[in-house]
Amino acid sequence: MARAREEASVPSVRLSDGTLARVVRSPFAGGWELDVDGTPQSHVDLDDPTHLHFEYVARMGAVIDRLRMPGQPLTAIHLGAGALTIPRYIERTRPGSRQQVVELEPALWDLVRENLPLPRGASIRVRIGDAREALGRLPAGLVGAADLVVSDVYSGAQTPAHLTTVEFFTEAARFLAPAGVLLVNVADGAGLAFARREVATVQAVLEHVIVLAEVQTLKGRRFGNLVIAASRAPLPTEWLPRLMAAGPHPAKVAEGRELDEFARGARVATDADATPSPKPSASVFTR
Repeated sequence: MARAREEASVPSVRLSDGTLARVVRSPFAGGWELDVDGTPQSHVDLDDPTHLHFEYVARMGAVIDRLRMPGQPLTAIHLGAGALTIPRYIERTRPGSRQQVVELEPALWDLVRENLPLPRGASIRVRIGDAREALGRLPAGLVGAADLVVSDVYSGAQTPAHLTTVEFFTEAARFLAPAGVLLVNVADGAGLAFARREVATVQAVLEHVIVLAEVQTLKGRRFGNLVIAASRAPLPTEWLPRLMAAGPHPAKVAEGRELDEFARGARVATDADATPSPKPSASVFTR
C-alpha cells in the first residue's frame, strides 16, 4: 500500500502515443530523471547543471566545451528536449547563450517545466512540434548562424526513421555557422549496423566527422550510445587527446581512416529506405 501511494505521488503524464512519462528521483546520481515508458531519457541536477550523469551526454558536453572560446555564449539548436540537460549545461557554462529547443510532446514539456523548472532568465525558447518540420519554422536569421545543432530525438527508446536520413541532416546542417558543429546521439547494439549507416549518412552531408563512444560500444560488443560530431570546418586535432582525457572512461574517439573503415559498405540512409534505430532490450536499463 505504501509503495502504491509513493508511485501515485510521482509526477507523471500520459503522452500522445500512450506511453507514460515520469519525473523520478535518481537512485544513483542524485538529482532527477525523466523516465518515458521505462526508458531513462534525461538526468538533471537542478543544484548543479554541469553534472552530466549519462555517459553520452558527458561526451557531448566535452565537445561543447571546445566550441569557440571557453565561457563564450553560443547559438544552439536542440532537436529533442527531454528534460533539457544540455541546454541547462550551456546556460550555466556559457551565460548569455541563445538556445532554441524543439519538443514533440507538449504534455512532456509541461511535466518538465512544472517539476524541473529552467533557471530564471535563461534564454531558452521551447517550440512544440516534430523536429524535422520545426526546422522549417525556425527564424530565418538562424540559418548559417548556429554554433551547435544537437539531434537527440527519441520516441520511447528509438529514433524515428525520418530523423536519421541524409535529407534530414542536410536540412539541419543549413543552420550551422561555418565552424558550427552537429552532434548526433546514436544508440545501437551488436554489429553497429545502424550506427555505421548513420556515420555514412552524416559523412555525406558534412566533410569532417568524428565519433565518441565507450570502447566496447564502438567495437560493437554491447548496446550503447555513440556521439557523432561533424562540421564543415576541420575539427581541431588538439581536441582529440582532450576529448579522450575528458572521459567518461574507457573513452574512444574514432576519426579519419579508422572512421572511414567503420562506415565502409554502409548505405546512406534516405527518406525512401530509412529505418528507426534498433530497440534495446529492457535489460539495458536495469542498473
